Amino acid sequence: MLAEIVVAWICVSAFPPLPVHDDTVTLPAQNWEFAPGPREIAVYIHYPGGGLRNVNPSTGLMLCLHNWGGSGSDGAPNPAQVADRYDVIAIGVDYLQSGKWDPAAGLPYDFGYLQALDALRALHYVFQSLDDAKTPFARGRIYATGGSGGGNVALMANKLAPRTFACVVDISGMARLTDDIAFGLPGGSELNAGYSRDPNSIAYLARHAQELRDIGNPQHLADTARLRTHTKVVIVHGADDAVCPAEDAVRMAKNFESAGVSVDLRVITQDDIDGDAITGTGHALGDRTKLLFRFGDSYMRPESKHMRAIGGKTDFELRDVVRLSVTGGTYTIDYAEGYPVSRFNPSKANGE
Repeated sequence: MLAEIVVAWICVSAFPPLPVHDDTVTLPAQNWEFAPGPREIAVYIHYPGGGLRNVNPSTGLMLCLHNWGGSGSDGAPNPAQVADRYDVIAIGVDYLQSGKWDPAAGLPYDFGYLQALDALRALHYVFQSLDDAKTPFARGRIYATGGSGGGNVALMANKLAPRTFACVVDISGMARLTDDIAFGLPGGSELNAGYSRDPNSIAYLARHAQELRDIGNPQHLADTARLRTHTKVVIVHGADDAVCPAEDAVRMAKNFESAGVSVDLRVITQDDIDGDAITGTGHALGDRTKLLFRFGDSYMRPESKHMRAIGGKTDFELRDVVRLSVTGGTYTIDYAEGYPVSRFNPSKANGE
């Protein structure tokens, strides 16, 4: 009943018109199980040249997503520069748990799931608003990028909308929710997502939820491969990153390759340091705007002969269901309304 009320609230809430100039809008978002009730997200719109009037049939859309603990464009490539360089509407999102996150509050960190749904809702809002206004744009040029936690959300957005993105550039993102990060175990990453192994805890991490948050999950890559996806995934990661472990990024890339996903893996070593775009081999790496341009220009700059664009319909247009198999059931990402609504569907034999 609660889910029906929330979905109804989302459907009847009026979406604002696209701003004429760079601006921020507020959108309704999917209910969060840990804090039920209506929820909203801030969406930051950056046009090429700063204005809607500059959108043309060659203009694409691109998510530029902030880091864990950030908001707006914190820790992300500069969206204004991205909009101009790639001729895209750059979209930032204050997704679930943006801003300073306090594990002492007792609610675990989402780690990409509803955060990606929030990002996709923002992307769909811009996509649909342009269509409604009959404003031509390059619907095959949809991209995503982010730094650290934003890279994780960008990758998760592609996982949940596998027929939508032409290219995703992950810069130092988390590849999966390991036990180490989920439970804050000693001796590993400094990250602590605040989950519990206690089934009676509000912060309990079910196996299916952890499996979903593994971006390189082989079963999920097999599930989405059946949909004939065409995304180019660029992974830029420091060889000595201990915050978002480099070995997880390499594992993810290998699993992508095994599943037939086109991957460009760039593991940054000491030999790559130039004092400009790249200043280290740890988590920070360097200037994330310059890193994006260095490793993403070939796939997203309009004048590049290798520019990526998809030819088929996006998940927003197909309006069907993406299914991801997990222990004890299936996650369904339903695009019946154009934007995604996701849920876990336990199997009849599920005893978890």
